[in-house]
Amino acid sequence: MAHSVTLLDRLGAVLARRLTRSPNGYEPYAASRPELVGITIRPCDVLLIEGNPTKVSSAIRFLTQSSWSHAALHVGLSGGLGERDGEPLALVEAELGEGVIASPLSKYANYNTRICRPIGLTAEDRAAVIRFAAERIGHAYDLKNIIDLMRYLLPQPPVPQRWRRRMIALGSGEPTRAICTTLIAQAFDSVRYPILPRVERVDAKSRREILHIRHHSLYTPRDFDVSPFFQIVKPTIESGFDYKRLEWADQA
Repeated sequence: MAHSVTLLDRLGAVLARRLTRSPNGYEPYAASRPELVGITIRPCDVLLIEGNPTKVSSAIRFLTQSSWSHAALHVGLSGGLGERDGEPLALVEAELGEGVIASPLSKYANYNTRICRPIGLTAEDRAAVIRFAAERIGHAYDLKNIIDLMRYLLPQPPVPQRWRRRMIALGSGEPTRAICTTLIAQAFDSVRYPILPRVERVDAKSRREILHIRHHSLYTPRDFDVSPFFQIVKPTIESGFDYKRLEWADQA
């Protein structure tokens, strides 16, 4: 059921347009060739994106102390999301100003990206993660998140490191609203696949540990990068990199 449009929605929409307006001049420093990304990425891989220099991307990078400011879930053809301009809609993401949408992989062809792959995910759970994300297409972006982020774009004293993760736990918490990492964290939580769980030592002698799932609002794009349960996959290396075949300017 569609949520009613509130003053917060209207204000959030205006701010979203301003915060996503980026200046010219963004250039990726070492983006993987798009065709290599396309043949390397698999369903349920998380694609991290180094955001262009928008104000909201800058705020996320500051709070997380990371270059990654956005994340999308790759569902591939198994997502059954159709195509746009002849290209499959292979990504599910929560996009500021648009909500949860399906996008083609080419959307981030000119960005620095990183593939984070969940290891050992069963075929059944992989299908469940994809289904969870695909079913949420059309949900609204959590515009309260934008209002909260505005606080960190204003001049203020430095934010202590230990407070930054809690400051990311923003938004209204409504189940039909999402931000990029909330959507992906909930999808993996639905099959109890760990990202960065809180570890509790139960018995020091046996070193037995129990994992506690963190609240989905506490996750950031960086967490998939540092998670011990996600493998970093680099398309250039996966495709058979041979440094001897490189052409250097001083040898031309």
